[in-house]
Amino acid sequence: MQKIEKLDFGNYYHIYNRGINSCNIFKTHENYEYFLGLYDHYISPVADTFAWVLMPNHFHFLVRIKKEDEISTLYLTGSKDLSGVKPPHQYFSNLFNAYAKAVNKRFLRHGALFERPFNRKKIVHPFYLKHAILYIHDNPVHHGFCHHAMDYPWSSYLTCVSVRPTRLHRETVVGWFDNLANFKYHHDKKIDIERIEDWLLDN
Repeated sequence: MQKIEKLDFGNYYHIYNRGINSCNIFKTHENYEYFLGLYDHYISPVADTFAWVLMPNHFHFLVRIKKEDEISTLYLTGSKDLSGVKPPHQYFSNLFNAYAKAVNKRFLRHGALFERPFNRKKIVHPFYLKHAILYIHDNPVHHGFCHHAMDYPWSSYLTCVSVRPTRLHRETVVGWFDNLANFKYHHDKKIDIERIEDWLLDN
């Protein structure tokens, strides 16, 4: 039986999942935008985001679940329920359920959209945080959608090299690479994605 990693407050996680039977979960530009809007609504209040990529049939996020005292109990997914902070996995489940409901309505489909349960891997060592960033940003290159991470619009790479306001913890990410020039340098290098994947996707 598959062991499910528990999401605990204050820890870093690689969160990832794909469409059920590897079906596409993002079909249009509007799908990507809508999912990101829901992510901001459900996840940003309870987790810091360091990297993300949305692929047609799967996604990856690198997040740190905030500590309980960092989460405002006034945050309540669109309601005025003041019952307090819920278990971290519930916020992600709410995100995926809300998106699946919208997609089912939009494309006249029914049933599950994502594989369940969604996957998560706790990251403890700083070495792996840096490599998780590279792995996530390299995903579109690895799957043949582009030749460089900067050419793919649905990842946090472009946000990292931008100066536009963002909720992404850009300064922290660039700091893991010492500076922006070194961040770009490491993304220009060919990475051993299979080796990193063996660890990042290991359950």
